[in-house]
Amino acid sequence: MKTLIINQSTPISLWIMARNYIAICKAKVVLMLVITAWVGIALAPETERTWFAQIMSLIGIGSLAAAAAAINHVVDREIDQKMARTRHRPVATERLSVRHALVFASGLTLIGISILLVWSNVLCTVLTFMALLGYAVVYTLFLKRATPQNIVIGGLAGAMPPLLGWVSETGQLDAEPLLLVMIIFAWTPPHFWALAIARRNDYKRANVPMLPVTHGIQFTQICMIVYTIVLTLICVVPYLISMSGWFYLMCSSILNVWFIAKSIGLYFWPSDEKAMALFRFSISHLLLLFIALFADKWIV
Repeated sequence: MKTLIINQSTPISLWIMARNYIAICKAKVVLMLVITAWVGIALAPETERTWFAQIMSLIGIGSLAAAAAAINHVVDREIDQKMARTRHRPVATERLSVRHALVFASGLTLIGISILLVWSNVLCTVLTFMALLGYAVVYTLFLKRATPQNIVIGGLAGAMPPLLGWVSETGQLDAEPLLLVMIIFAWTPPHFWALAIARRNDYKRANVPMLPVTHGIQFTQICMIVYTIVLTLICVVPYLISMSGWFYLMCSSILNVWFIAKSIGLYFWPSDEKAMALFRFSISHLLLLFIALFADKWIV
């Protein structure tokens, strides 16, 4: 009977452990990054690469993104313990040890680098690894704790996937994917500041200098409006340089006007609920924007 109990509990224990490892990967965030990298691949000039090589490149980029997320969980574990939104994370609650999380992150890093070296190219591998360092080290370890502009500067690392996807195809840097990077770079501040407004007490308790904590809610809301306007202007450029067509322009214009309107609404009628609604909308906004970029290539 004792042996039977052990055999029954083992699969459950393994599933719980697997869920902890999946949680530190920030799977939903990584999926979004992989989708934007996929759009970068789709928009790149036609090459002789097979679809299998393209999929492997996305897996490599995703592996390194997941490794960066795991390192973030380790570095931020003390901050996470002080915040209601993150206090249940596996490393913060010690359901997963620091050592196991770092070993897991190292394994993902080695797997990602190996895949990219075999199925992509050296430039893509180097840039992807630099993005990992930018997020896991430069942003998480230094910028997040040092300046209210942390998410503006650190957002560059999270904006890299479209460039990585493009470079995995071409093996070279071009102007077009840098535009895609600029779109995500301009989108990132209003996206995260909406969350920071709603969770400002958490950040204050954890002593993280997010903009709503250091400069107040109203100033942050004004900055959000400015960035959504800048985002709208940047999003027009792909159409102006014939990188995309009318379908993308129409979709991006609707999405960006909606983004601006919701940001203005938050300024005049502020509430934590509206801030969280704007945060959630911004995720859908970016996803739909890149879907429009992808679809435009086949529709127009």
